[in-house]
Amino acid sequence: MQTAVNLWPLIGVAVIIVGFVLRVHPVLVVVAACGATGLAVAMPVEALLASLGSAFIKTRNLPMILLLPLAAIGLLERFGLKEHAQASIAKIESATTGRLLIVYLFVREVSAAFGLTSLGGHPSMVRPLVAPMAEAAAETRKGTITDKLRYRIRAMSAATDNVGLFFGEDVFVAFGAIVLMQTILAAEGIPVNPLHIAMWGIPTAITAFIIHAWRLHRFDAEIARDGAAK
Repeated sequence: MQTAVNLWPLIGVAVIIVGFVLRVHPVLVVVAACGATGLAVAMPVEALLASLGSAFIKTRNLPMILLLPLAAIGLLERFGLKEHAQASIAKIESATTGRLLIVYLFVREVSAAFGLTSLGGHPSMVRPLVAPMAEAAAETRKGTITDKLRYRIRAMSAATDNVGLFFGEDVFVAFGAIVLMQTILAAEGIPVNPLHIAMWGIPTAITAFIIHAWRLHRFDAEIARDGAAK
């Protein structure tokens, strides 16, 4: 005899989906999802409120962790961080957009492989430094660039950060996905060393680096064609 599974607790997932589709404030969506799930499992109101309060106390410092670096970056930009980055890269005659992004891809992937995932990122590295330097490298060789090409450079800068982080962190032995796979396999009676899982991520990371570096090399050719067309 198979026992019936109560799927009503999953109503919280539906609440989150609907809330995000309707673009409701995330805090309200999460609180509503918690309330819906708690009511679905017949959790007492006192226990539900206590659970929400406990979760709030545990994560109340999270906004400060996120906002303080952004405030520091905003002050640096206000005092000319972007302009200094562009001026610095303009002095390097051999620098191109593709070469610059290949170097950043290598640094991002290697640092992520050692667990240093916070060294990069779109708000902290790509927007204030990498993208302006990549644009300056294109302008140094081709003069004024079109808005379409400028947005392409920014998009490629963001994509480079994504590729480096995604495939680099798979090599880090304490990465959450590796721990999750090891836990699931161990529960099924398949003992696996997390280090072995991380080692198997190295060929994928190397392949991803080669493929994206080739794309960045082709991107340099695209920038050259754009300049020639003008």
